[in-house]
Amino acid sequence: MPLQVIGAGFGRTGTSSLKNALERLGFGPCHHMFEIIVHPEQASFWDRAARGEPMDWDAVFAGYKSSLDWPSCSFYKELAGRYPDAKVILTQRDPKAWYKSVCETILPAMKGPMILPNGKRMGPPGDFAPLLIGEKTFNKAFDEDSMIQVYLRHNEEVKRTIPAERLLVFQATDGWEPLCKFLGVLVPSDPYPKLNTTEDMQARRKAMTEA
Repeated sequence: MPLQVIGAGFGRTGTSSLKNALERLGFGPCHHMFEIIVHPEQASFWDRAARGEPMDWDAVFAGYKSSLDWPSCSFYKELAGRYPDAKVILTQRDPKAWYKSVCETILPAMKGPMILPNGKRMGPPGDFAPLLIGEKTFNKAFDEDSMIQVYLRHNEEVKRTIPAERLLVFQATDGWEPLCKFLGVLVPSDPYPKLNTTEDMQARRKAMTEA
């Protein structure tokens, strides 16, 4: 089953909500960083990808209809080439709001394993996150100006690389209509999902710390 939708947007741009939306619309299962946390055996695939080793993308995404978020968004060009009929979605949000959200949630995982005070590890298994995201994407420069520059360059590169008729530039606040029109499906009657907010992630981390 080839991928039908490829997410090119960085994490913390509404990818969890879009994952839920895509699955609601029939484009699931959707691969997301959460999938690696739930299925830690996948980490070895992404460790190899982060090191630049050749990848069997069909094996990586076996059973998935769509992909979003890190780590797959780092390989959107390769995936767009491997799955030429797939549509590409670039999720975006205000750059400063994006940076603030990253700092309050996933930034520690970009720097290395997230070890909580109680000794538990939180976040993705394996070694790919600090290598692929922290080092190869952000060059270990985590100040606001540097990270926002990388974020903006990435978004512009996606727009230059993917043909306009194959690309949807999308924000969660856009809701169902442009997404459904792009994918050629009916608009659901329920509200567009809003998941994995900063408060949600912080609550999960607190619960793990206290467990």
